[in-house]
Amino acid sequence: MRNVWPTLAFLALSSTGTIAQDISAGERSWNKCRACHQVGETAKNGVGPQLNGLFGRHSGAVDGYSYSAANKNSGITWDEAVFADYIKDPRAKIPGTKMVFAGIKNEKEIADLTVFLKQYGKDGKKGS
Repeated sequence: MRNVWPTLAFLALSSTGTIAQDISAGERSWNKCRACHQVGETAKNGVGPQLNGLFGRHSGAVDGYSYSAANKNSGITWDEAVFADYIKDPRAKIPGTKMVFAGIKNEKEIADLTVFLKQYGKDGKKGS
């Protein structure tokens, strides 16, 4: 019988070659973020801004949150690639940001966290 592991590894990748995403694993990764950020219908700003509807939003744009000038003036519009680059090392991506976080270096964990966050619309509802 031939070794099926290479085939299974290949199947774990999407047709574009990106890493398959896992919402449950993303929710576990979210535990690193929840001390400062919230998502969901009752999300509020805390130490960091709420992250509902993050993707497609301009950096520094959540009402009621006091952003650093660096964040407000970064010119960033959040998408998957920008978020992945940012979350690896927030202070390198936006020098002067208030975000004090060492970052997430693992590509699979970043992909999982991304799919977890993407499920929340601007209103905090899943799938909106």
